[in-house]
Amino acid sequence: MVVVDGDLIYEMLKKIQGDISALKFDTASVKTEMSNLRGVVASMQMDVHQIYTRLDRVDQRLDRIENRLELRELAEAQARFEPHP
Repeated sequence: MVVVDGDLIYEMLKKIQGDISALKFDTASVKTEMSNLRGVVASMQMDVHQIYTRLDRVDQRLDRIENRLELRELAEAQARFEPHP
């Protein structure tokens, strides 16, 4: 039978404690990286929102331009049928 010595248990506990300490450090590093990533994603989300806002304004301007062009084309077509003095 194997005799379990107190020193053997102590060495194993020290090794486990070291492993847990390394895991805590790694977890803190992952938390920091996740926090940084969250900031980057929030920044990208704001950028995309600004792009959508700008595109919406461009779309509105394009609609107004198209509307003005249609009105002009209608006026030019109507002018053909009106008598000239």
